[in-house]
Amino acid sequence: MEEIRRSAPSVEEAVEAALGELGLSEQEADVQVVQEPRSGVFGVGAQEAIVVVRSRIKPDGDLSEDDLDEQAEIATEFLEGMLERMGITATVEPAFEDGTMYVDVIGPEPDDEDMGLLIGRHGQTLEAIQELARVAVGQRMGLPARVVVDIEDYRKRQIERLSARVREIALRVARTGRSETLEPMNPFLRKMVHTAVAEVDGVSSSSEGEGAERRVVIQRTR
Repeated sequence: MEEIRRSAPSVEEAVEAALGELGLSEQEADVQVVQEPRSGVFGVGAQEAIVVVRSRIKPDGDLSEDDLDEQAEIATEFLEGMLERMGITATVEPAFEDGTMYVDVIGPEPDDEDMGLLIGRHGQTLEAIQELARVAVGQRMGLPARVVVDIEDYRKRQIERLSARVREIALRVARTGRSETLEPMNPFLRKMVHTAVAEVDGVSSSSEGEGAERRVVIQRTR
């Protein structure tokens, strides 16, 4: 398991710094507080907080195949129940594509109005559904949820566009040497950014900011 040790004036800042470098969310990591911060007396004896953050994810970025299958089953059951309570007709199907376990929600016909409502403006409703499914999986399995809820391939198209844009930015950073900061993103999209940046030689990425303002910075490494 990958781990990193960081220090900062507070435990929260140290954890944020470590999570950013690992490209993980809080649910994907275990945190050990090695040392609590202390202000000291007149500055004497002051000490920073020290934490060790360990990834709960395997080095290849995935859970075992059995774990993914079980998570997909739980998410499928949750989504089918949610759709039934909402009175929406749709098919829910797990699908493993490009190293990601998706749980696809498919409407009865193309451009179904209900599917548009489930996606919401700029995908905001889909993000809320993803979070609910993540909580449902986490509560049942006690592991970070690695399944991705998609509706009518909205998420897949979003990832394709984002990855292409990030690769262009990374190539520009490698050429000019000027770091670039992307817009705030949720943990899932930040992970997609880190993956896309890793495909470009001579650049690296890290996360900065807190909460909804957390974003990825791309910088040249040589």
